[in-house]
Amino acid sequence: MTLAFGQPIIAIPGPSPVPDRVLRAAHCASPDIYGDELAALNVQVMAQLKRLAGTRAHLAPYIGNGHVGWEASAANIFNPGDRALVLTSGHFGRSWLDQLTQTGIAAEALDFGNRPADPAMLAERLAQDADGRIKAVMICQTDTASAACADIPAIRAAMGDHPALLVVDAIASLGCAPMLMDDWGVDVLIAGSQKGLMCLPGTVFLWFSDRAAAVGPTALTSPMWNWHLRAGAEALWRFWGGTPPVQQIFALDEALCMILDEEGLQNVWARHDTLAKGVWAATEAWAEGNPDIVLSVQDRAYRSAAVTALKIPGADALRGWTRDRMGVTLGVGLGAADPANALRVAHMGYCNAATVMGALGAMAAGMTALSIPHGRGALDAAAAVFAANA
Repeated sequence: MTLAFGQPIIAIPGPSPVPDRVLRAAHCASPDIYGDELAALNVQVMAQLKRLAGTRAHLAPYIGNGHVGWEASAANIFNPGDRALVLTSGHFGRSWLDQLTQTGIAAEALDFGNRPADPAMLAERLAQDADGRIKAVMICQTDTASAACADIPAIRAAMGDHPALLVVDAIASLGCAPMLMDDWGVDVLIAGSQKGLMCLPGTVFLWFSDRAAAVGPTALTSPMWNWHLRAGAEALWRFWGGTPPVQQIFALDEALCMILDEEGLQNVWARHDTLAKGVWAATEAWAEGNPDIVLSVQDRAYRSAAVTALKIPGADALRGWTRDRMGVTLGVGLGAADPANALRVAHMGYCNAATVMGALGAMAAGMTALSIPHGRGALDAAAAVFAANA
C-alpha cells in the first residue's frame, strides 16, 4: 500500500511546479508568427521581464537553459584569453567556471567552498589587479546546489573603481528574492524560465547594461549569440534568432502577470522569505535531537529564499521513501561533500505554506519510518513561522 496516490509535491529546485493557468495559457495552437498580435505580446513580455529584474537595461532572450545563458553572456563580453574572476559558492559556480575555461576564457576561481562569497576577499583580489586584466566578476546570486546566497550590493561595493563588469547568475533567485539590477550596479544578469518564473524550461534571458553593451562584439560573438541583434530587434524572429517559442511566450505572459500585477513583487519576495524560514525552523527542531542534521548555510543572512540545503543521515533513503510512500519528491544533495547524506528542499515559484508543510510532514514521517533520529516539534516550529506572517 502507498499513500503517494494523489497530487504529488515536487520540492526540487527546478524545474519548479507550473501553475495550471500558465499551462492552460501555453496549451494553444500557434498563431501566425508573422502577425502583429504575437509580436506585440512578445514586446509586452520583454517589458515585464525588465520590471521583474528592476532594470531599464537591454534584454536579449534565447531558446535554451541556464548553461545557454552562461555561454551567450561569455560570447558577448570575452575574447579568447580574457580573464574572468568567478566567485564560487557551490556546484553551479564551479560548473560555470568549467564552462568558461572550456570556451577558451582564462577563468580564475575565488572559491568559497559551499559558503557565501566574502566581499572583503574579492576587494583584496581586485586590488592585486592593478592593470585591470580581469574583465568580469561573475557570481551566482543563489547557488542552487549549496543554497548559498550572495550579497550582490556588497559584492558591487567591494569592486570599487575596478573596471570589471559584474555578471550575476540569478537563475535560481529571480522571482524569489530581491533583484534591483540598476540600483545594485549589475552589468549582466542571467535567468531562466523554469524556477521563480513558474514556466516550462527552455528559455533564458540576458539583461545587459550600456557598459556591457559597449564591449562587443568579440571574437566569440557569432550571429546566433549576438545580444545586440536580439535586444535591438524589430522583427519577432530576430528576438529569438529564428522561430519564436510561441507557447512559452503565452506562458511567460500569464506567469509574469501573476507575479507582477496580481501578487506583486514585494509580496512574492516576502512569501519566499517566509516559506524559507519555515523550512529552517523545522530543520533546526529536527537538529535538536540529532546534531548530524545541519543546515548547509549557517548564517541566516546568506541562506537562499528559493531552496534549502541540509545534511541529514540517510538522506538518499529518506528521499526514496518520501517519493514512493508519500508522493513528495525532494532534491538530491548535488555538490555536497557527502551527497548520500544530503538533500535539498525547494520553496520556489508556485509554492505556498500548505505545500511546504506537506513536504516537511512527509520528511518527518520518513525519518520516523526509517528510524533516523530527530528532534520533535518541527511542524509546530514551521507552523509558528507561518502563523506569525500570514
